[in-house]
Amino acid sequence: MKSAGLSSQKATYLHDLAAKAADGTVQLKMIGRRKDEEVIEELIQVKGIGVWTAQMFLIFSLGRPDVFPPDDLGIKVALRTSMAWPSCRPKAEAHALAAPWTPHSTFATWYLWRSLDLAKAKS
Repeated sequence: MKSAGLSSQKATYLHDLAAKAADGTVQLKMIGRRKDEEVIEELIQVKGIGVWTAQMFLIFSLGRPDVFPPDDLGIKVALRTSMAWPSCRPKAEAHALAAPWTPHSTFATWYLWRSLDLAKAKS
């Protein structure tokens, strides 16, 4: 794994994922049929996978349309710059702000990320 460019830590995470998939703790074969919350709960059992990583998996691997990652740094910066959102707001307030975007929160997330690219291009 090191020859493929993975750090020892990431190799440990992959071994843990493989072990948990092998013993049935994480059932990847059916994961795409589960609800978002169930996918997150299942994946965070793996060492090295947290809620943010599971949310990125939902967005980019499973193509889920209603995922809002309030802990994502890009989302925090985009909210702060494009919506004058103070950076110290609690996560619950970010969820409340994003509530009207349901069931299309992922698309709002993409637009927020894109707003950062557009801001960079203007400067």
